[in-house]
Amino acid sequence: MKTIGVIGGSGLYEMEGIEVVERVRLSTPFGEPSDEYVCGDLGGARVIFLPRHGRGHRLLPTEVNYRANLYGMKKLGAEWVIGVASVGSLKEDIAPGHLVVPDQLIDRTSRRPSTFFGNGVVAHVAFADPFCTVTSEMLIAAARAVGATVHAGGTYVCMEGPQFSTRAESRLHREWGAAVIGMTNLQEAKLAREAEICFATLALATDYDCWREATADVEIGEILRIIKANVAMAQKVIADVVDRLTLPRTCACASALQHAIITDPSIIPPTVKRDLAPIIGKYVD
Repeated sequence: MKTIGVIGGSGLYEMEGIEVVERVRLSTPFGEPSDEYVCGDLGGARVIFLPRHGRGHRLLPTEVNYRANLYGMKKLGAEWVIGVASVGSLKEDIAPGHLVVPDQLIDRTSRRPSTFFGNGVVAHVAFADPFCTVTSEMLIAAARAVGATVHAGGTYVCMEGPQFSTRAESRLHREWGAAVIGMTNLQEAKLAREAEICFATLALATDYDCWREATADVEIGEILRIIKANVAMAQKVIADVVDRLTLPRTCACASALQHAIITDPSIIPPTVKRDLAPIIGKYVD
């Protein structure tokens, strides 16, 4: 049975439609994940759901333990992970309430670990195309099938937060040609690639950031109203995409580590080999 992970963002703290089989709380070499993993069946697939900020939304974007979250997904057998995230729009045609499946990332974070490696083992994975193209295509098709307005492609700027952008920053990001801005998905994409997981983002536009003078600046009350509607649509998209993802995986994500580990296996510390076994085990004895 195929196994699909879903990381829920702001407003998406549970996944409707899952026939819950078990709730799993994991400890990892990188600390505790955001919450327990809800494992169940949805549309003939095994789905693993994790609320990124914890139930009740108690973790800042910078406080989220991205390494533990993705390590747990890998350990539980997820081959695909969909990261759902609320974002601000940087383009006129991406209106609040629209969905975006981005194809590029810009990193403006500064305080977040974003690799499983170090401590005696070095690896460099390709990241030119940070999202799985096959999974992204399936997300776009699913969004269209359920009647959502979805934009295919675009650059996601990942900022540190938790404050929203200044007007100068928002204008700069528009000059860069970016499509949306958020605070979470970059680390997830990097770690998923290292773990050979197919990762794609379903971005839910809630506002126009603060660049659009004809619109009021970002107001959390209005954002929460739009989030509620977006989350309902996101759940429909995820339920649809589950049927579209097929085994075997033939994309490059599934073998991203094959030539990426530079360190001589004989000198990798045994404790590191043990800790990273779910990720490097098939390449390093």
